[in-house]
Amino acid sequence: MAGENLLDVPETRLADDAPVRAALDEAGRDVSMLRRVVAAHPSSSLGWSRLADATFKPDDPLESYAYARVGYHRGLDALRGAGWKGRGPVPWSHVPNRGVLRSLFALRRAAGAIGESDEVTRLTEFLRDADPDALEALEAEGAPTQAIPIVSPPTEAIVIRGAD
Repeated sequence: MAGENLLDVPETRLADDAPVRAALDEAGRDVSMLRRVVAAHPSSSLGWSRLADATFKPDDPLESYAYARVGYHRGLDALRGAGWKGRGPVPWSHVPNRGVLRSLFALRRAAGAIGESDEVTRLTEFLRDADPDALEALEAEGAPTQAIPIVSPPTEAIVIRGAD
């Protein structure tokens, strides 16, 4: 029965850092802005995960992998600082926990892109043990892609021509 807390280990809930979340939201997917926010708040696993998302390229995942790896370690530091002992629920529903969970997911994605299957398995289990809802929510969002400008075709290109 996945997701049940059979060991009765208390949930870990990280402290909120609303100003960092606001700065990251303002940065959007702009890598330069994200780097500035992360440099100003290097302990934020959410910042590192957002940078990992913004730089992820399936055919060139190493930069994203590096950012996600830092976010993963910063997230573990934060969890331990909040009393986490290496197991137990880290609920997705608690918004401040999402940086850690997003970092795990970003690292899992990048590890898969470089063929590190044991790491993918380990991180999948970690996410499921932390909160199965997190894995479902992150998979439902889909892997981010690089922004591709959409250029509208000339009007004539969308006119259907044919015989009467």
